Amino acid sequence: MKNYFDLSGQVAVVTGCSTGLGVQMAKALASQGAKIVALARRQNLIEEVAASITAEFGVEAIGVPCDITDTDRVEAAVDTILAKFGRIDILINNAGTGGVTPAEDMPDAVFANEMNIDLFGTFKMARSIAKKAMIPAGYGRIINIASMYGMVGNKIAPSSAYHAAKGGVVNLTRALASEWSEKGITVNAICPGYFYTPLTEETLNSDFFVQYAKTVIPMSRYGKEGELDTAAIFLSSPASSYVNGVILPVDGGYTCM
Repeated sequence: MKNYFDLSGQVAVVTGCSTGLGVQMAKALASQGAKIVALARRQNLIEEVAASITAEFGVEAIGVPCDITDTDRVEAAVDTILAKFGRIDILINNAGTGGVTPAEDMPDAVFANEMNIDLFGTFKMARSIAKKAMIPAGYGRIINIASMYGMVGNKIAPSSAYHAAKGGVVNLTRALASEWSEKGITVNAICPGYFYTPLTEETLNSDFFVQYAKTVIPMSRYGKEGELDTAAIFLSSPASSYVNGVILPVDGGYTCM
């Protein structure tokens, strides 16, 4: 029986892979046989993540420290990965931030930081890995983690910089999918809804937000651990070769209303 989602022998780089959703998606790809590169700023955490993935799934996993806003460090990290594995088949651009500040009071530095991490950092990783690994190989799967907030506005948490950055990621995905498709690379985006992460836990657990969620999410709940995994596996699969430029919400129906 054919396993359409077999990733054996492939190398997957996951940014923001020290905690939360990045770790979950890295484990999902490891469960299908992929070798994992956990990439984030905190070396102690990514080394722990890599060790736990190897122990649980029996695949090779390493941690590579990198600040995705620093072009030189991005290039050095990609060189390190290629020196180790000789290939990069999958990139999940998951690293990001998310501040809440009323638009009329937002300092330039807050807006710039959001764009620099969520949008420019995503581009820097995609640019380097495409140029050095995927275009030469004639193959690649790039998955950008945007947000449902990249598709719509919201009235509960003033976060215009985050909306702008993630909206940029959505259309960057379409642009790169168009530009690189003939080079054997597909570029798609996942737009998660409300999931628990270290950045969101306090907000999501507040009484007012729980009540809000029941009115705006058709499924009347937040996303659970593991509910992003199948989307990441699907878009990483070699069999998903005609899926390109797709913006896939995983939000319990938030953006369908």
